[in-house]
Amino acid sequence: MEEIKTAIMQALNYLLSARFSDILDMMIVAFFIYHLIGLIRRTNSNRVAKGIVLILLSLWVSSWLQLTVVNFILTKAVELGLLALVILFQPEIRRFLEKVGSGSFMSVLRGNVHAEVVDAAITQTVIACSTMSADHTGALIVFERVNNLDSQMNTGTIINSDTTAELLKNIFYNKAPLHDGAVIVREGRIAAAGCMLPLSNNPNLSRDLGMRHRAGIGMSEHSDAVVAIVSEETGAISIAVDGMLKRHLSIETFEKILRNELISSDNMDVTGKKKKKLLAFLGGKKNG
Repeated sequence: MEEIKTAIMQALNYLLSARFSDILDMMIVAFFIYHLIGLIRRTNSNRVAKGIVLILLSLWVSSWLQLTVVNFILTKAVELGLLALVILFQPEIRRFLEKVGSGSFMSVLRGNVHAEVVDAAITQTVIACSTMSADHTGALIVFERVNNLDSQMNTGTIINSDTTAELLKNIFYNKAPLHDGAVIVREGRIAAAGCMLPLSNNPNLSRDLGMRHRAGIGMSEHSDAVVAIVSEETGAISIAVDGMLKRHLSIETFEKILRNELISSDNMDVTGKKKKKLLAFLGGKKNG
């Protein structure tokens, strides 16, 4: 008990003697560590991070146990590892620096996008899918979440454009050069089109599912992405999440699922008015 009391008293004395600059210093460090962990999660590099922690822990243990040769080898490995990390994370570092240079540094650290950007992308996607469903135009739209989809984007054509219904319809027009691939939406913007997705190997899938649906399910199995699918044969709208396919969705259900999956509950009330406007627009379009 005495040791606990002593530790508590030392902690209180430290806090009372801390200057404002010390508190600010700790808050800044905590802020960057927190968002660094989020950045590692978004780049799907958990195993690499665990390996780095294991090497640093081994380096500390070897120094504590005075294992000279092991400590020397690990020290050199860490020195070379810094260069290896730069090479390994070159795409992420480049994108990070590009965003810093474009003035969106805080959005890089936060790792999220303002709800209105994603809301606008959902609205335009619902409008486009409604039209493509009526016209029996096949579509495959992938919404990136935490897991990075750079490997899939590299198989297609980089777009980097605002998400609009007209652009989506033009991309999936059956005579357009990119209509056979998938569109990847990142942070509310169309990042790439004509992308190849991994097919699902699930033997229990219905035999009437085509390649577009199997690719959508496969993408949702390999990542946490939300995949919207429009059938070219039936015009039915489906969504694949976590390897599960929800088929034959109405426009209202389709929109609701997208908002539930892509927009946090804290921001749902902000988008309520826009949702009503969208439903009114689609209702007027059907009546017309």
